[in-house]
This record gives sequence, C-alpha cells and structure tokens, in this order.
Amino acid sequence: MHRQLTGRRDSLDRVCHIIRSRTSRAVFLMAGPGIGKSMLADAVTERLSADMTVLRIHGSSSLSSVPYGVLAPYTSGLSAEESVSPVAVLRSVWTYFQQLKSGKDAPMLLVVDDAHHLDESTASIVVDMISAGWASVLAAGRPRPGLPQSLNQLWYDGLAERIDLLPLDRDQAAEMMAHVLDGTVPMWTVQCLWSASGGNPLLLDCLLDDAIAGGVLVKRNGIWLLLGHLPADGARLAGVVSKDLLRRTSEEQDALKLIALAEPVNRSMIEEVCGAAVVRSLLDQQVITEHTGVPSELRLWHSLIGEAIRRHVSISRSLQLRQKLSNHPDAQPASPEGQLRWVEWSLECGLDVPDPELLRAASLALAMFSNTSTRNLASHISDPALLPHAQVVIGRALFNAGDYGEAARLLDACWLQLEAHPDAAHILMLRASAHLALGQSAELLREESRDQHSATAGNAVDGVAGIPWQDRIHALLDLAAAGDHAGIQQIIRELESETSGPSGAAAHTIALALLAQTLAASGCAEQGVTAAIAAAAELPGLQDGPYFFNEFVLVRLVMAYLGIGDWTSAERELAGYSAQQTQGATTFGGSIEVLRGLALLRQGRMERAYQILLPATEALRVNDPLQQFQLSAALGFYAAARLGDTDQAKRLEMDYEAARNAGGPGELLEAAYAAAASEYLDRDGKGLAELHALATTDGVVIRSATLLECLTLCSDLGDHSVMPLISTLAETVEGQRAAGWRSLAQAWESGDADFLMGTASELEESGLVNLAREAYAKAGALLETSGERRRARQAVALREKCDHELGERFRESPFIDAPAMVHLTRREQDIVELAVKGLTDKEIAQQLMVSVRTVEGHLYRSYVKLGVRRRDELSQVLPKP
Repeated sequence: MHRQLTGRRDSLDRVCHIIRSRTSRAVFLMAGPGIGKSMLADAVTERLSADMTVLRIHGSSSLSSVPYGVLAPYTSGLSAEESVSPVAVLRSVWTYFQQLKSGKDAPMLLVVDDAHHLDESTASIVVDMISAGWASVLAAGRPRPGLPQSLNQLWYDGLAERIDLLPLDRDQAAEMMAHVLDGTVPMWTVQCLWSASGGNPLLLDCLLDDAIAGGVLVKRNGIWLLLGHLPADGARLAGVVSKDLLRRTSEEQDALKLIALAEPVNRSMIEEVCGAAVVRSLLDQQVITEHTGVPSELRLWHSLIGEAIRRHVSISRSLQLRQKLSNHPDAQPASPEGQLRWVEWSLECGLDVPDPELLRAASLALAMFSNTSTRNLASHISDPALLPHAQVVIGRALFNAGDYGEAARLLDACWLQLEAHPDAAHILMLRASAHLALGQSAELLREESRDQHSATAGNAVDGVAGIPWQDRIHALLDLAAAGDHAGIQQIIRELESETSGPSGAAAHTIALALLAQTLAASGCAEQGVTAAIAAAAELPGLQDGPYFFNEFVLVRLVMAYLGIGDWTSAERELAGYSAQQTQGATTFGGSIEVLRGLALLRQGRMERAYQILLPATEALRVNDPLQQFQLSAALGFYAAARLGDTDQAKRLEMDYEAARNAGGPGELLEAAYAAAASEYLDRDGKGLAELHALATTDGVVIRSATLLECLTLCSDLGDHSVMPLISTLAETVEGQRAAGWRSLAQAWESGDADFLMGTASELEESGLVNLAREAYAKAGALLETSGERRRARQAVALREKCDHELGERFRESPFIDAPAMVHLTRREQDIVELAVKGLTDKEIAQQLMVSVRTVEGHLYRSYVKLGVRRRDELSQVLPKP
C-alpha cells in the first residue's frame, strides 16, 4: 500500500464495498488539497480493476467553463453542432464505453478526479449515466466550491454516498511514519511532524523526504530524531508549490505571494490590492484560510506552504509587493505573529529595522522555538544598550539547539550587565542551566558567580537579609544538589518575609520547585507535590522571560507524583504538557519521555519502559536541557539488562559511564539503577555489592526515598535480606508505593503463605501489580514446600496473571524463588476460556466440535494445574490474554 494511504484502509474498504454491492451508484470523496482523495481513488481503481471496466476523467480549472470540455477525448468524432448536443455527447461516450469493455460483461466504473472543476453540462451527462445504470461513479472533489449542483442533488436525494476525508490524526500519522521509516519513531518526533503537516498526507510525505534529505530527520541507533526546524526549501515541497503556482492566474499568484510574505494579513488590505474576487476564489479553492476576528486575517492553508512560496519570490518582486501594502493605513499588523513576519520581511528586502523592533521580534521568534529566525533577527542588533539583550535571546536559541558551550559563553558576558532588568532571574537561571548541562557542579558555579558578582560595582541586594539575590538563587541550586530541604525552607521563609521585585518572585518559584525535588527524594513526596503545585501557581507571572520555568517546575512535580506512586496524576501532567507545547518537542521531548520511562519501570512494565527509554536516551544525547541523559541511560541500561538485550545494555552502560554527572533532579537514582543493571547483566554479585555500598553513602542515607529505591532494587535482585530494612524504612516514606512495599516486606517476613496471598490480593487491587506478583511468587514457593500443591498452583496461576498484565517479555527472573509456571495446552486454554464465559460443557463441546467427555477431561486437568476445585474459581486465576 502506498505510504500516503496509510490510515485510509477503512475508507478504502468502505468505498469498494459500496461500489461492489451497488448500495449506491455513486460515491463522492470530499477533502481539501493534499488530504489524499486522488490517491484513494487510485487505490480503489487498482483494487476494482480486475472486476470492473474503469474509465477515468479529470476535471480542470481551465475547462470548468467549457461545456463537455473534459469529455473531448471521447467525443472527437462529433461535428461542431453535435459536440454541444447532450444526446450526441451521451451517445458518443456510450460508444466509447462499449469499445472499452471489448465484449466483456464487466460493470463500468467512472472515476472523476477534481470533480469540483466539472462544468454543469458534463456533470449532467455523468448524472444521466448513473440514472441509466450505465456506470457506477466515484467522484473526488473539494468541499469548497463543491461539486456541481446536479451531482450534489444525487446526494440530497439519497442516491449517492458522500465520504469526507479528514486530515490524519496523530495515531494515523504515526502509522504512516512507521510504514515509511525503518526504525523507531519517538512520539515527540511524530508530534512535531504531525503538527507541522497539520495531518495532511501530502505535506507529511514531502516533509519526511525533505527532512531526511536535508539531514534534519536522522536515524541514530535505530531511532529517528529531529535535529532542528523542518525545512521549507526541500525539493519535494518546492515541487508541489511550483506546480500549484503554475496552474494559477497571474492575479492569483500575486495574491498568494503577497499573503505568504505578510501572513497573517488583514483581509481588507489584500482585497484592496488584489481584488475581492481573487480573494474569494482562493478561499473557495481552500488554498488560503480566513481567521475571523477584528480585523479578519488571511493566511496560507499551511504555514510551510507559505514559507515555501516566499522562497519562490525574488527580492525585487518582494519589495514591489511590500510597497503595495506599505501605503495602506493598516499596513502594520496587530498580531504578534504578524509583527514578527513584517520584521522578517523587512530584513529580507534589505530594509532597515529599528533595534527595539528587532529585539521584540527575536523574542517572539524565541517563544515559538524558531531558533534560526531568533538568531538571525538578534544578530542584526547594533545598539550597545541592547546588545546584552540580544546575547540573551541568542543564548536561549543556542540552548534550545543543544549548544550549551556557546550559550554559556554568551550568557557569561551579559548576565551581570542585566542584573537590574525585570528578566534578570530568567537570565541567571538560563546561564546556570547552561553550565550545569556542561557538567559544572552547582557548588562551583555558585562560588565562581559570587566572585564575578563581587568584582562589579552597585550590586543589587534583596530585602533585610542584605544577600545579593543572585547568590540566593545559586544557593538554592546548591542546597538542592545537597538534598538540604531544610535550608531551602529557610530561604523560602526569608523570601516570604521580605518585599522584593521580580527577581525575588522568581526566586520564590525556584525555591518551591527545588523544595519539591528535595522533599520527594527525602521521602516526603506528598509534601513535595504540594510545594510543586504552589510553584506551578506562580508560573503565569514568569511566562514572558527567556527561561523555561514551565518545564523546570513540571519535571519536579512529576517526580513528586512518581515518588508517591500516583501514576495517573503524573501521566496527566505529562500528557497535558505534550499537547500544549508541540513547538518545543524537539528541545524537551526526551526530558518528558524519560519521566514516563521511570514511571513504567516502577510499575514493573519493563517492555513498555524500554520502548520509551531508548528513544528518550537518543534524544537527550542531542539535547539535554534538564540534565537527564545519565538518568535515562541508566534506566535504559536497567531495562535492557532485565529483558536480556545484552548488546543494547552494554551500549547504554557505556553511555552511562561516559555521561557528565550534572546533578539533575534524578541524581543518585541513576547510580542505583546502573548498579542493579550490572548485576542483571553479569550476575557476579558485584552490582549487588555496589548497591549495598551506595545505600550506606551520606548522599543516599539523607534521602529516604532514594534509599528505599536502592533496597527495593536489591530485593528485585533476589536479596531478600533487605526486607526488614524495607519494612522499617517504608514506614517513614510517604505515598502508596512505599506503603505497598511495607506491606510486601511485612508479609514476606511473616513466612505465612495465607498472609502473603491476602497481601498480594490487596496489592493487586491497589494497582501495585509488580509487588503483588512477588507476593504470589513467595506464597507459591512456601505452599510448594509445605506440600500444598493445589494452592501452590493457584498462587502460580495468579502470578502468571500479574505477568500478563505487566507484559514482561522474560517473566522469570533468575533471582525469583518460585515454583514452575503453569502451562495449559492450547485446547485446555480454549475450554477454560469458554467455561469462564459461562458456557456449559455441552455448549463448549458443540462450539469446539468435540465430545462432552473430552471437555470434562480437559477441565479436570485444568483444575489440577490451576489449583482450583470449581468452575467459578477459574476467573480468579485465568491469565488475561
């Protein structure tokens, strides 16, 4: 199947069914440009050509006013008088049909492309063919201006079926990319391409080819990554745009070029310059769209098309078109996007733009993650007073692109010059993040910054404490790295007791977010969630600066939710961010996905976590704004080792070892997971010993949640000597996950199979399926040892049920002490499943075409294997498919 048809299988099947069954003699495929109606018509033709005689005609805008123009190839034998006679034309077309059929008795299918361009006379002929039963008709056209009236009347009368093709949704776009690309396509790559194409299959197809050819979409270690802005100058997209422009009148070309150069642009202005009729025609053809408002604005039907058209306009022609608009009283756009395009257009024409306007436009481009445009605009600023501001926006654009070294260099040169600016805290945090991404510790960064600040005159201080606000923010970062939540709380109290400006307000938000981070690591995740939510409430006042406070707070809020074990709330926050921030997916996509991976690992869903962590690690290798690459590599290493993927595990181990330790919000976790992964990989006891050693270090001891993580990883490795420690420690850690581990540890210590079975059931009901699995496994082992084989089999069956829910590929760990798994034969499984559905032995026998005695025998053997005595107990132990 052609790649542009991916996601259209249902529509293809539906059209073919209608035509074959003749439930309607006509099918109308309606969609805008590039949605795939012609491609779908091609596929229908290919599928039905073996059973039907197919004739295709193509509507044309140039022939839309010529009666029977598109039928000229089939009426060439008619005289001038006959060529305008409906009867003669119909007779001539019928004669051609008979010649085409060559004596075969196959039904006729008339396929009409661009049916919205048919003239009324031709449309009437098509209707006559349908009414006479000569042919079935498949007509593809655009909703605006729509099909000719005579064809539409068929639909109104219920004689035709209309199918409206919609743009691809994200899942369909992902299916198309999987069909085209050999490898894994991360969800944020899908999100970027789907958003950029608007779900238009033609545009998506062009973007894929052009992005690969331009080196923007690259495959690394089997993962497809976007490295920058999607190209609008690629050969495929340029070809589509050129072909479309050539088909248009000169008036339409000028209007399209003018709209593309100025979009979004006031409709009245374009109508005054190009004519209202031209604008209405372009709107009817759906090549431009209108955004209602005051004033009403026009833009190309897709931003990439607009950018591609701009590349077809010479500088001299662009300047001429600009002069046409410049004389209009409403030439200056009102919307921020329009202002940005106006400034860019001015530079493209070689016009001078005041530096304040350049800076404002660069900031707008930065907010849209248009990094190349940001750098281009800011580089034209020459005013010495504005140069530091230009360095900041360029620094953030470089940071977005993963060039932390150059970003740090620029920000080092300007941060002190802007210490009195309202965005000074943004600039300080951006500089700090760049240095942390380069591997510098928060402590060393604070010392160096303090020395630089002390060397300057007129240092700003905060309130009664007399502490420079810059040092206070650096102190917060240092305290967070040390896990000192008490120190952070002290600074919060000081900030709340003082009257401060914008920098103090930003410091308060930073402090709350870092407090959430340290509280979660210290076992107080519920308090951490409260602190992070308080920080999120202050974000509206920090939206216009150059720092990414939204992501800074989000990561810590999600980590706190994960500390509790509230997977639903964590996913809600991540999904909400992904839906709202498609423009920043290239920069922050990996950071978001590694949190999903951690959540899945803690739930025991190894395979799904692995599928997410591999792409996340590759993305963070390119762009790691929140210092999570080492954590992602460690988690991926752990998942690969657990699943037996040795080659990937060794590669990820090397990534982990080579990564700079920048002290991100997941610090120390990576060491624990990497040690556990080493043990799964080598099974030599060294990884387990490393975990025990890590659990005694000062940095871990003061972080109860991290210590609990170390101990639970030891337990997963089969070292159950830590169960008493887990039981005691989990009592001091907040959240349902810690409570679940405490219940498991207490049941484990009891050595009571009944206690373990009851605990396992409670854990399963609370959603802690991986912990329930361990309890069932232990109970099964105890029951097997005590000779209670029937109950042991029941425990094993329940453990298998947990395995199926978790979806682990390699369910049996060499470290789990449990009896062998229950294996039902295929026939036994079929019979048990039907019995669970409520069928009697006789009904099962009839359905499977076996004897009742055979059913009874299989059920008896299944009872023995599963450790049950009655049919109504089967549903409790049957693994989910």
